[in-house]
Amino acid sequence: MATAIISSKGQLTLPKQIRVALGLSPGDRVNFVRMEDGNYAVLPATHSVQTLKGFLRRPKQNPVSIEDMNQAIAKGAAGNDWS
Repeated sequence: MATAIISSKGQLTLPKQIRVALGLSPGDRVNFVRMEDGNYAVLPATHSVQTLKGFLRRPKQNPVSIEDMNQAIAKGAAGNDWS
């Protein structure tokens, strides 16, 4: 088990084996996430947007076409009511 000591300023240094396992480099950020059991997980905050795939549910409504969006923008720019 890896252990770290908190400094008087509240800072800690992650042990090398943890930094390597998480793929962290100097300057990277980490997130502390509270788990359901009350413990915390340390997660790198350097993930690409691809890691978010599937995080949000898809909307239940039908998708809006580019043409519909352009018409709504033009209608709004003309000062027309949205109804």
